[in-house]
Amino acid sequence: MEALRFQVVGEAFKKKPLDVKAPAERPYEYFGKKVFNREKMYKYLPKDVYEKMVDVIDNGARLDREVADAVAAGMKQWATENGVTHYTHWFQPLTEGTAEKHDSFIEHDGKGGMVEEFTGKLLVQQEPDASSFPSGGIRSTFEARGYSAWDPTSPVFIIEDTLCIPTVFISYSGEALDYKAPLKRALHAVNVAATDVCHYFDPSVKKVTSNLGWEQEYFLVDEGLYAARPDLLLTGRTLMGHDSAKNQQMDDHYFGSIPERVAAFMRDLEIQALELGVPCKTRHNEVAPNQFELAPIFEETNLAVDHNMMLMSLMKKVARKHGFRVLLHEKPFAGINGSGKHNNWSLSTDNGILLHAPGKTPEQNLRFATFIVETLMGVYRHNGLLKASIMSATNAHRLGANEAPPAIVSSFLGKQVSELLDHIETADKDFLSMTGKQGMKMDIPEIPELLIDNTDRNRTSPFAFTGNRFEFRAVGSEANCASAMIALNSAVAEALADFKKRVDAKIPEFEKKLAGTEHSAKYHAIIDVLREDIKTCKPIRFDGNGYSDEWVVEAEKRGLDVEKSCPKIFERYLDKESIEMFESLGVMTKKELEARNEVKWETYTKKIQIEARVLGDLSMNHIIPVATHYQSALLKNVENMTDIFSKEKAEKLNARNIKLIEEIAERTSAIEKGVDELVAARKLANKIEDEHDKAIAYHDEVEPKLDEIRYQIDKLELIVDDALWPLPKYRELLFIR
Repeated sequence: MEALRFQVVGEAFKKKPLDVKAPAERPYEYFGKKVFNREKMYKYLPKDVYEKMVDVIDNGARLDREVADAVAAGMKQWATENGVTHYTHWFQPLTEGTAEKHDSFIEHDGKGGMVEEFTGKLLVQQEPDASSFPSGGIRSTFEARGYSAWDPTSPVFIIEDTLCIPTVFISYSGEALDYKAPLKRALHAVNVAATDVCHYFDPSVKKVTSNLGWEQEYFLVDEGLYAARPDLLLTGRTLMGHDSAKNQQMDDHYFGSIPERVAAFMRDLEIQALELGVPCKTRHNEVAPNQFELAPIFEETNLAVDHNMMLMSLMKKVARKHGFRVLLHEKPFAGINGSGKHNNWSLSTDNGILLHAPGKTPEQNLRFATFIVETLMGVYRHNGLLKASIMSATNAHRLGANEAPPAIVSSFLGKQVSELLDHIETADKDFLSMTGKQGMKMDIPEIPELLIDNTDRNRTSPFAFTGNRFEFRAVGSEANCASAMIALNSAVAEALADFKKRVDAKIPEFEKKLAGTEHSAKYHAIIDVLREDIKTCKPIRFDGNGYSDEWVVEAEKRGLDVEKSCPKIFERYLDKESIEMFESLGVMTKKELEARNEVKWETYTKKIQIEARVLGDLSMNHIIPVATHYQSALLKNVENMTDIFSKEKAEKLNARNIKLIEEIAERTSAIEKGVDELVAARKLANKIEDEHDKAIAYHDEVEPKLDEIRYQIDKLELIVDDALWPLPKYRELLFIR
């Protein structure tokens, strides 16, 4: 056992970086090399087909079968020139990962031979088995039919010898069984609502796009050490392990020099990601040892989500080439920072205006204030739902500790924006004067000129304004960003639609009041509704310390959701307000929401169940045998001391060993008792048929016992002979050499 552990650790430390050389071209030359993007479409498609595809992508035009056949022919030509032999519909089921079924191009030619074929029908639609994916009861084993359908707005790409076609995944009866379908519906809803509001300020706006820039944090661990930790292998996190004497307390890892082996991995990853069209921009050491980050340039949200899912898969493959394993679990190690995936979100118009960016004219800043306030309204009304959208069994370990935001959704605005909103709310209406016609510069004293970077940063804020966008910091590192983006874009779409409805209702009222004057009724109505909403959403604004106990009390007083139980947080999806919002926007039906919650509760239960079984096995078959073996050695030592020395001297010399023997006995006994209780609690919970109630039982009765057992094991780690300890320790796992 001793030899095995130290051989694993030693081999891991001997790893040398692979000699990864960048292509001869510059990054912009090989960017998108493996993507059927507009450049490839222009080259491989007839001009009229290319123009129709651009119309489909940019304007949402309907794609007919004839166009699909022509596109498939061009795709096949490009793909075969790049050595492709298979194609797959690549989709995102409710497993948090991706799925794909590969088919070859070959078909019988009717003459005893084979031909390669790829038609529009094969491009547009496939039929994977829908009963074998999580569906929350929508599909049963005897109801297996489901469909994947091509999403033309996300470019097709090549992985090795396979053409990957991004698709939605729906059931035979039409319900969404994935993340992409409701995401696209939410993006459509926010486009419609935001465009309508933009017309108050600029009638030429035709489209509003939701943008996303994710920041992917992750840990790297030597593959040999990873393989020697069954808990990491099976659950993604360490279920035991005492703090290393040195971890992140020196603040020397953050933005530090990137280790040579890691830098080689990063270069290799970036080259392959850029070839797939993922616009990698930033790489650096994160706060915790062995923790790193990769961030791309902002993209349209649907495409950004696809790229993040592609990247997470690619990271795992590339890491193994370099002798690493990637850990995307939100909290793989206790006592140090966990990993998030900060979602930087914004809205922009087709004429290049960032709607959350301050402007230089009063009218531009009125538009800015409108979109800030209505975003806050959406977040305030659905703060519990937004928390549910980022919650999971894994992210629950991260939230509220080591720089991660707490499990209470609030928004940090910074001093200047907060003062702006307060000023609009409290300014005397009579002081408001407007001159000029729509589209001209307007004198609006309440709306001063603002500057970019007008906020500080608040690391404890789950939803912080950062100058021209909001940063949804609570999203977990292994999550599909679509979950948070569905909830956020839907909430903002509802708020904007409600805002427009109320403004339109007030305009006739102000037209009567302002008859015969040069004042604009429209802008008076906008200011009036903004004042109402600033007052309404004020509880969501918080610029203070989100970790403080006082904030929890204050948040509850404000009516914010302070629930900490993961299964209960999921209930927010089934609130009346949530169902009404999703159904009114056409994003998800009540049936789809109920099904997804069934999946969420079942997934939560299974993850805790697996952790409990792994910890029980490690405790009984690894830790206790090693501890009792060391205890036996101590007992033998005590016996030998008694044989050699006088009774008085032996007692003095044996005092420490006897104390250790007693402590080992107490702690192993506590572990055995804890495992017995853990098994009993699990068996009792497993008898519960309702997935909601079972998940709550696992949260309340099973999960706490994991921490109780871990406490005893971590104490044993400090006293058992290091040469006997069966698992790589934190000091070995956390420092790449």
